[in-house]
Order: sequence, then C-alpha cells, then structure tokens
Amino acid sequence: MSKGHRQRKPKGRALDGWLIVDKPSGIGSTEVVTRVKRAFQAQKCGHGGTLDPLATGLLPIAFGAATKTVPYVMDGTKAYRFTLRFGEARDTDDADGQIIATSPARPSDAEIEAALPAFRGEIMQVPPIYSAIKVAGERAYDLARGGQVVELAPRPARIDRFELESRPDADTAVFRVESGKGVYMRSLARDLARACGTLGHIATLRRMRVGPFHEKDAIPLDKLLAVGDIPPPSPDLLLPVATALADIPALALSEAETARLMHGQALSLVEFMGRVPAAANPDQGLVRAMAGGRFVGLCRLDSGMLVPERLVAQGGPRAVE
Repeated sequence: MSKGHRQRKPKGRALDGWLIVDKPSGIGSTEVVTRVKRAFQAQKCGHGGTLDPLATGLLPIAFGAATKTVPYVMDGTKAYRFTLRFGEARDTDDADGQIIATSPARPSDAEIEAALPAFRGEIMQVPPIYSAIKVAGERAYDLARGGQVVELAPRPARIDRFELESRPDADTAVFRVESGKGVYMRSLARDLARACGTLGHIATLRRMRVGPFHEKDAIPLDKLLAVGDIPPPSPDLLLPVATALADIPALALSEAETARLMHGQALSLVEFMGRVPAAANPDQGLVRAMAGGRFVGLCRLDSGMLVPERLVAQGGPRAVE
C-alpha cells in the first residue's frame, strides 16, 4: 500500500463505555460532548439524548463501542422534574425565550389536577418550534430564528407519569414526569398551562433518569473538567458498554447456543421454552442474550425465532447483517 493510501490512525485514546455527566444549565449538549472528548483525549464519543441549554441533569455520553448502543438508551424511560411558570408564553417554551403573550389567569391546584389525566398515557404532542425537527430539510429552530412561521405536526408521545409535586406560589408549580423517547417537556408545560386556561413556560428543568442511568451515576461536569487535560480523567470513570442495556430483559444461553448465534444463526424459541423472560415482547421485542455472566449481545423475538441483532465480538458490539 502506498504511503498516500495508508489508513490514518484515529487520534486519541480508544475508550469504550458510558460516562454519565450531570450537565449544568447554560451549556448545550454538543458543547458538553466536545469538552468531555477533549478532556478524556478520546477517539470517539457522542451523547445519548439531547438536553436543552436551560436544563440540568443526566447527559449520558457514549465512548467508542458504546455509541452503537445509543439508540437503546434513547428508547428507555426518562424521568424529569420541571417548574412551570404561569402567565407568560415564550417563543422557545422555556425561560430562555422571548415573551410572546401574557395571561392574568392562575389555576388552582384542583384545576391543575383535573387537567393532568389528559396528558397521561399515549397522547399526541406538537413539538416546540425551537427544536431540531426538520421541516423541508431545515431544522425548525433555524427557521424560527430566521423569522419564519413554523408549523409542526402533532407526534405520538408516551407519558407514564405526570404529577403535581408542589406549588411554591400562585405563579409556579413543580411537576414530576416519566416518559418515553421523543417527548418534549417544554410542550408538556405549554399545553398543560393552556388546558388550565392560561399560558406558561418551563422555568427550570432537570433530567433525573435516562433508561438504566440514574442520578447516583452522574458526575458534575465541573468536577470532570477540573483536573485539566494532563493527565486526562481516568477511564475507570466509565461504565461498561452493556450497562446501557440493563433495562432490556435478559435471556440465558448455553455456550452451544451462543456459538450458533455468533455465527449469525436464528434459533427457534421452542428451544427456550421456560427461559424467555415474561417481560420480553414476543412480537419484535428485544432480549439481552447472556451466557453465564457474559453479555453476548442483543437479539429480537420474531415469528417464533430468536434473531441476532447486535452481538458483542472482540472489540465491541457489531451489527449482524
């Protein structure tokens, strides 16, 4: 191979795993990833679910092979606490935006409680115009910043929990939410205020859980970056790649079954009678294949078969073609 055609070696350390950052307010998710990547001198990393600049809390950052498991983390349940401020609509639906309308109405606790059930379960939600959703190939927030009128279609959203936690004063209310992927807390706050006969926006927002990751796993960003670039933070701070998949039901495999899966074979679920976890969805559901204590990979239940989807080979997860 000629000198000009040699494969260039990636810069930085080859790290694999998850780092759970406690993001401060006032910084975007992409900037956090950039700073963390630089501090760890890592070859490759990305985040598992955007947080708005205003928001604080859990921002999972995937290094190396963990980037392959990002979609599974983003599919997991998220938990939030937010403060809704009544009386002002903002263009961004949070305190970072400009006031676009006001209302003197302030709902009672009873009116809030009466409105909440309509926002639980499977609902349709219109995303904020300041979001990354594409409209005719352009990001909605770019169009909005350019002064264009942005109209977004309602999208399905799953809200598992939406509760009034406290009422500091007539102008504000604090809520706890647990939701599926792609749910906008800013839209939830905006729409609840409207349902209560007023206007509102998010004043503070904190994410406390992303899939299997909880606040106890999080390290404040300033502590991570306080040590400087030399030496870089220890790789011991990273959680194993498979930690991201802890919420997916586990299926025990023998070594013989593992070997067949690793060769790309689909196995009949008849062989697994009594072993398929009750929590697994038999219609296209995922299971976490385990051989003893060893993580083998992810498989899908499909038409009575166990089909390998992403298996762990030497060097990290690989997709099964």
